[in-house]
Amino acid sequence: MKKKLIIDVDTGVDDAQAIMVALAAPDVEILGITCCHGNTPLENVLKNTLRVLKVCNRLDIPVYKGCSKPLLARGRHAGDYHGKDGLGDVPDPNAPDLDLLQQRKAVKAMIKIAKENAGEVTLVATAPLTNLAVAVQLDPSFPKKLKGLYIMGGNTESRGNTTMCGEFNFVADPEAAYIVLDRYTCPTYIASWEFSCRCSLPWSFCDEWLSKTTKKATFMKKISALSMTKARSAEYQKEITAGKGLNPCDVFAMAAAVDDALITESNEVAVTVELEGTHTRGMMVLDYMDLLKKNHKAIIMKKFDSEKLKQMLMNALE
Repeated sequence: MKKKLIIDVDTGVDDAQAIMVALAAPDVEILGITCCHGNTPLENVLKNTLRVLKVCNRLDIPVYKGCSKPLLARGRHAGDYHGKDGLGDVPDPNAPDLDLLQQRKAVKAMIKIAKENAGEVTLVATAPLTNLAVAVQLDPSFPKKLKGLYIMGGNTESRGNTTMCGEFNFVADPEAAYIVLDRYTCPTYIASWEFSCRCSLPWSFCDEWLSKTTKKATFMKKISALSMTKARSAEYQKEITAGKGLNPCDVFAMAAAVDDALITESNEVAVTVELEGTHTRGMMVLDYMDLLKKNHKAIIMKKFDSEKLKQMLMNALE
């Protein structure tokens, strides 16, 4: 039986990589892709998602329009890294038309798909968590219908990539992150910012990966040129990733959802999100002292099978 996924994205370069990893997995069925504000404004996210599906010949997968702004926070984008359009500012005159989008809105689609496949759907969230927060407010029983939730977001050591102590997806909508971590009681797996930095892949692998001559590899090389240049800079490596290679953040959450055996070490701990701190708003807080008295614990990824991950990425560009 195939694993059924809903993917919630703000399609920048690493979301594109994650979608392609899922599409290449033989035992995965993507029931829908829901789009959210984040790396780039929502209109671009929608176009980018369709562009990725087109290059993979999978425009049959339904794509839904979600929230265009955070619940309360001021909107943010990551144009300096992903490009203003989210995919490296490489124009695509043949991009699919937005007429291909589903009429049903993302949040209602999530709720409907989970209801029709109760206990079978895994939700992979690689964007700010606005759509997920609205879904649980509309239908409080929604999380109970999910098989599991895999999130790329948050941080475990207060190392930020957007603010001093905040990771982008959580900082882009702290209230949504708080609601999701508080009210989603299904098995919850989190690939944090520091975890993804520690598990970054060597540039030698990256060069080999993008040297393929397939249509998908050509597309990936084109859209990732801008972010790769930024990521390879000495300043970025030192100040942001503290790593030595490519950090395909969203791919970690997706790869784990496809095969959770890739998680070789993890912690189980209750988590929440700081909403009021002057310097810490949007920071994920880990409650090792059990002061929150939460029954639900999240599974925080610590170590990953990098060889299996490399193979998944290779398969994605075949």
